[in-house]
Amino acid sequence: MAIYLVRHAKALRRSTWEDDDALRPLSDDGRWQAEQLVARLAGLATGRIVSSPARRCVETLRPLAAHLGRDVETDLRLYEDRDAGGAIAMLEELPEGSVASSHGDVIPSVVRALARDGLALRGRPDWRKASVWVLERAGGAWVAGEAWAPPRRDGEPTD
Repeated sequence: MAIYLVRHAKALRRSTWEDDDALRPLSDDGRWQAEQLVARLAGLATGRIVSSPARRCVETLRPLAAHLGRDVETDLRLYEDRDAGGAIAMLEELPEGSVASSHGDVIPSVVRALARDGLALRGRPDWRKASVWVLERAGGAWVAGEAWAPPRRDGEPTD
C-alpha cells in the first residue's frame, strides 16, 4: 500500500491575489483538476485525508473527501516553507491509503530527503500542480516512489 502526496491544483496567481496568501483559492482550472483527482484516487483513498491548511490545498482534496463522505483534516507540517523532516514525520503517522496535499516547495524536499534515505525513485519526477506522488512503505521504511502526472484536458501539452 501507499501514501498519496498531492501537490495542490492550480490556484489564482499570487501576483493578482491581494489578500492573505493562505486564503488564495483554486482557479477554474484548479477546480477541474481537483474533480479529476477524485476518479484517480477514490478507489485508493482508504486512509485519512490530510492537507496543508492553505485554502488551495484543502480545496484540492475537498471533492475527494466529499465523494468518500469524509472531512479534510489540516496539518501545519504540510504548509509552505516547512522543513521536510516535519512533513515526513506527519506522513509516517498516516495509515496506508491516506492522501495528503502540500506545496511545490515541500513535496520536492520530502521526496529528495526520502531518496537520500533509500527511497527508490521510479520514473521521472513531476512537481507540477495536481501531480501525485505515490510513496510506498514496507516494514516501516519508505521503499519506492513515483510521480503521476497531473490531470490534463484533451489537447493540453504533456509538459
